[in-house]
Amino acid sequence: MGTELEWKYAVQNSSVLDEILAWQEIQGRMLEAPRQYHMQSVYYDTPDRRFSREHIAIRRRMENASSVICVKAPLSNAADPYLHGEWELEANDLNVALPRLVALGAPAQLLEASSLDRLCRAEFLRRAVLLRFADGSTAELALDDGTLSGPTRSAMFCELELELKSGAPDAARAFVESIAAHFSLSPQPLSKFARANALD
Repeated sequence: MGTELEWKYAVQNSSVLDEILAWQEIQGRMLEAPRQYHMQSVYYDTPDRRFSREHIAIRRRMENASSVICVKAPLSNAADPYLHGEWELEANDLNVALPRLVALGAPAQLLEASSLDRLCRAEFLRRAVLLRFADGSTAELALDDGTLSGPTRSAMFCELELELKSGAPDAARAFVESIAAHFSLSPQPLSKFARANALD
């Protein structure tokens, strides 16, 4: 916990997601059967949107029956643009979770928030599977299909994420680039939070 390195690509539709999961290059690297999660995320910020301006995301997500509170933030010394800070734990109450996340390394200014508003949300089905590469490194492939909702509008989305779990990033980076080339995918530079928050 503390850093997350992931690559994200927009996917044309849910049928392409199915094709990606069935691709032999992925099947041959699977360490497990794909897992499935129904995700419901709500994003929060102060009334003056302080954390959004600082690119800090506060999220409570229901992952099937589990409630997970997460904070994501930029890393000032990150040389890789795909690397950012991430801290999470299972909890139901933001007021309880945020001090614990700060103790784990999340930005200290989270403790200065006197109140938080619901900003936007995301609801989607995730299929996830752990992959192993020839160098021994591992990464989680996640295929998401659902809806982003802002204050007044909603938009459907499909996307692929590959998150490094262990080892050096080179093999995972090369592999996700090969997926993108094979399926004609475009990089998705914006987080779900940023895209949902823009739907006003």
